[in-house]
Amino acid sequence: MKKRSLNFRDYFLKDVNPVIRFLIISDTVIMGAAGLLGPIFAIFVEDYIVGGNEAVAGIAAAIYLFTKSLMQIPVAHMIDRIKGEWDDYWLMFIFSILIALIPLAYLFINTPWQLYIVQFFLGLFTAFTFPTYMALFTRHIDKKKEGTECGECILPWLT
Repeated sequence: MKKRSLNFRDYFLKDVNPVIRFLIISDTVIMGAAGLLGPIFAIFVEDYIVGGNEAVAGIAAAIYLFTKSLMQIPVAHMIDRIKGEWDDYWLMFIFSILIALIPLAYLFINTPWQLYIVQFFLGLFTAFTFPTYMALFTRHIDKKKEGTECGECILPWLT
């Protein structure tokens, strides 16, 4: 009879490709930080932005999502044209650092237009990290572990 449960090592990503393990852990940290910032974003907009209300927070979120969605298509095309994975790695690394620095810009903004500009750059930087992350991930996925590793990959993006 074949064993149906997971090995204990699988819960700690021990049998996963080291590149995949690093990508999953780093993405969990980045998405976790973004998840902690999200709930206080509307309070920040209302308390610290002159004229800030729910509409300003919604427009800011829409600008982020629109910019990310629109710009990741040309970015994905660009990284496909450049052969190799070092360009993917460095783009993901540099723009992840820039994403981490964006919350510092919130300390200096006072108007909705400044918030919209910050959200535009956050969307632009995210547009560079998402396709590069997925390109690196799919290149290093292990044969016969596609389901397990893709399940671990998608989980942080759903939060």
